[in-house]
Amino acid sequence: MRAKLTFLSALVVGTFGGVLATGCQTYDFEPVDPLAISQTTETRRIEARASKPNLMLLVDKSGSMTEPVNPSDPDCLVGGRVCGDTSRPCNTAVCPTRWSELQGAMQDFLGSSGTLARFGLATYPADASCGSTSSISVALPAEGAEDEASLGAKAEEVKTELFKIKNSSSTGEPTPRGGTPTSASLKFMGGLNEMQTKERADFVLLLTDGLPNCNSAFPTPYPDPGCFCTLLDCSAGKQIGCLDNNESVAAVRELRGKEIQTIVIGFGADFDSSSDSGKRGAATLNAMAEAGGFERKCSKDSDCGSGDTCDMSKSLCNRQFFQAANRADLVSALRDISGKILVDDPCLLTFDASERPTSQELVVVYVNGERLSSGADTWSLTEQGILFSGSTCERIKTSTATSPVDIEVRAVQRR
Repeated sequence: MRAKLTFLSALVVGTFGGVLATGCQTYDFEPVDPLAISQTTETRRIEARASKPNLMLLVDKSGSMTEPVNPSDPDCLVGGRVCGDTSRPCNTAVCPTRWSELQGAMQDFLGSSGTLARFGLATYPADASCGSTSSISVALPAEGAEDEASLGAKAEEVKTELFKIKNSSSTGEPTPRGGTPTSASLKFMGGLNEMQTKERADFVLLLTDGLPNCNSAFPTPYPDPGCFCTLLDCSAGKQIGCLDNNESVAAVRELRGKEIQTIVIGFGADFDSSSDSGKRGAATLNAMAEAGGFERKCSKDSDCGSGDTCDMSKSLCNRQFFQAANRADLVSALRDISGKILVDDPCLLTFDASERPTSQELVVVYVNGERLSSGADTWSLTEQGILFSGSTCERIKTSTATSPVDIEVRAVQRR
């Protein structure tokens, strides 16, 4: 994360004018504009700023993931009905499903961007019903692993595990089945010690296609009006069939309280605003995204994509979660997310161009109390900011919570 320097407008030095007489000679001084000087002292403590983040993928593999991404496609009809259940599996060669598109997107993304973060994988449900995540499919890389070979190998491991889950199977291979126990699975994430590090940022990336349910303790069971049924019929699942919005949002807040951010991706058509279930699903994911601390930011409507607008007063898109209808959308969302979680150059301290010091001679830099002159092995003032280089930059990159680097910058701006 780049540190930002702020230069305070402060001091005005007076105007010289008039006449100075010495002996028989008279000297006229032209009036000049006041000299405005801004001065500040800015300090930063850098602790493992170059460490790549932990990114645990929490992937929904409920039964609805075998449904087609485009139910209106004629190739998705089997016996005159839309494919997608165990008796009518889709032929993914002509009718892509949510699961086959997710697999393809992950293959594309992890193949090209698998070294950008320290990936791990968990899936849910843990069974063919409502069992929440209780184990990790792919553990995060070993603590301290930052090299591309280790991270690339871990990304390949994640891909392999995802492709073990088949869209359909007649030989007993695992397939997407069961409900969507989102809240309990998120709570499991919060209990992982490896996701509560001080050395790096920690993220859970929730990728779900359905409305969260499976809460056996839902307070207002069906047919109470407080239960919105997410199933075709909730009479046999009076609690587990209800939309579990409050507990899911609360689980994300608990993660945030542990400094774990949750990134929310809604995949598929279940968040279509044209239906009541779609509106409720979108509202639930919106609330989860807001609680997770990773909302979609914007400065104009075009930043939010098709069908969405920017709330200028909050600088947030009105749809705060990431939405993807197909493989291409999902790859785009994943790349957008990866660009936002990447660690910025820890050796560059940036500031607004309007507040930039007018020359390098007006900047004094201390690192751990030692004053450093500018140079190839220390620092220089660039158009972007103060750039540390050589051994000084390496010193910053290898900083940790137990061995931080304290940087103090004293700068003057002359106008």
